[in-house]
Amino acid sequence: MAEEDGEPVRRPRGWALTEVVREDLELMAVSDLEDRIVALETEIARTRAQIERKRAGWAAADALFGKPG
Repeated sequence: MAEEDGEPVRRPRGWALTEVVREDLELMAVSDLEDRIVALETEIARTRAQIERKRAGWAAADALFGKPG
């Protein structure tokens, strides 16, 4: 196995999100749920910022090279 050989296990893209949504929320205290919301909102903001950076890059490339089509 890869873990036994000292090699890191390669996981598919998005596996962490899949694991997060599978967690049983019934077992969590209200404070834990509130902390979870803060963490998820922070991740949403980070993801939105990345989308904007990518869109800006595409717009810059389109302006420089012209938009195909």
